[in-house]
Amino acid sequence: MFAERLDREAPDPEAGGARETAVAFCDLDETLIDCKSGLDFLRHYFVQRHGGDGARRIDAFLAELADHAARGGPREETNRRYHRAWRGCPAEAVSAAAHAWYRERSRSAGFYLPATLAALRRHQRQGIPVVLVSGSFPLLLPVAARAVGAAHALGARMERCAGVLTGELIGPPAIGEGKRALVRRFLAERPHLDPADCWAYGDHPSDLPMLQEVGHAMLVGADGSHAPVVAGGAA
Repeated sequence: MFAERLDREAPDPEAGGARETAVAFCDLDETLIDCKSGLDFLRHYFVQRHGGDGARRIDAFLAELADHAARGGPREETNRRYHRAWRGCPAEAVSAAAHAWYRERSRSAGFYLPATLAALRRHQRQGIPVVLVSGSFPLLLPVAARAVGAAHALGARMERCAGVLTGELIGPPAIGEGKRALVRRFLAERPHLDPADCWAYGDHPSDLPMLQEVGHAMLVGADGSHAPVVAGGAA
């Protein structure tokens, strides 16, 4: 079972009877926003909750996570390790904190990458719904979707037990092939959509499986610029 959708937590563009003719899939971190939202929010939450002790614990954890990635650890496993840091946290409190963090963080200058935000706004004016597809922290993703007016948010779900996060994901992370599977499933449920008419935006080679599923794909550079992607990679 692949990473599951968060559609129920974002507005539905078909609610008014209109049917989309194309959609624009978009990664979140360093594609639409200029930060790694999950990492930033994790540190924020533990500092707010546990003060200096929380800061020390999370800084040590993030150093271990960075070391794992630097030694060539698979991004999927790095993503799972990240989510295990949330084990034992109350879901409602984390969700409320996610809304507050995003509201405050998004007010800072440069939070949104201008070229990507402009492209998504252009799609929305043309009646093309935006679909966020991200491996970021699942409780942040619907918050970001609402903030930018995205019609859907696709990502993993976190397991809960009695209102507490277990630190485990339900299904694989929304990374690499996980993103491709989410996009394919989304399109399969909407046979009126032609993938050749759809758009996608990502910033990392692990986004290529998603980008290669559509007819118009853009790779976002470190400077925020966009480069078209063809079957073998960036043009």
